[in-house]
Amino acid sequence: MTMTRVLHLSDTHFGTEQAPVVEAVVALARELMPNVVVLSGDITQRARKGQFAGARAFLSRLALPTLVIPGNHDIPLFNVAARMFDPYGGYRRAVGMDLEPVFSNERVLAIGVNTTRPSRHKNGEVSREQIDRVCAQLRQARPHQLRIVVVHQPVRAIVESDTQNLLIGREAAVPAWIEAGMDIVLGGHIHLPYVAPLQMGSGRRAWAVQAGTAVSHRVRGSIPNSLNVIEHHVVDGHVGCVVQRWDYDRHDNAFAAVDSTVLELSR
Repeated sequence: MTMTRVLHLSDTHFGTEQAPVVEAVVALARELMPNVVVLSGDITQRARKGQFAGARAFLSRLALPTLVIPGNHDIPLFNVAARMFDPYGGYRRAVGMDLEPVFSNERVLAIGVNTTRPSRHKNGEVSREQIDRVCAQLRQARPHQLRIVVVHQPVRAIVESDTQNLLIGREAAVPAWIEAGMDIVLGGHIHLPYVAPLQMGSGRRAWAVQAGTAVSHRVRGSIPNSLNVIEHHVVDGHVGCVVQRWDYDRHDNAFAAVDSTVLELSR
């Protein structure tokens, strides 16, 4: 059996991070040794220099391949000049120049999509050009690769109040990406972890996988800090995938697996 592991973090909001939780994420990453760490946006709270420095130090400590995209909090809010003329300057200095990175190895293809817009406060959007670019990349995937698209805002809500936070343009993007071969779309933004199916009329299925806030004190209600571990395996040509939700346990100062969902992949 060949297995690939993806560690999915989101909404770290450095500037509001909790040091023991940060240490627990680093410890878990070193224990699991994922093939790639995906951070689906909002790495900082207010896009300030010190917050980006904290995020950069955290990513460096992981010492693993990473795929990071910006979230709406990673664009300056109060510095109007920076928001207008250099909205991604701090992000690029801390994380890298590419706002839409791609990670690919023998078993995983992960495609980053920058859904932030400096003209919007929090709402995300995907353009026709981005939809087409992702479709082209998905069609080039190898037969046994797990095909992941990474956005910040969710494409499906399970709580009515979250519908206002859904990604603008999702009605065109999600069906196109599913038809092009997407298995999973990873997201964050609303600090609510869940797994939900995305069904096409053709019968092809994909999955929306949302992560909570990984290390911030800005947790949602009674939901603790959480992250996802995605395990993808191939046995005798058959592909399988499991998403595990891990929550932070304050008693043990560690993350523990609390839920597991088997994903049926269309192949």
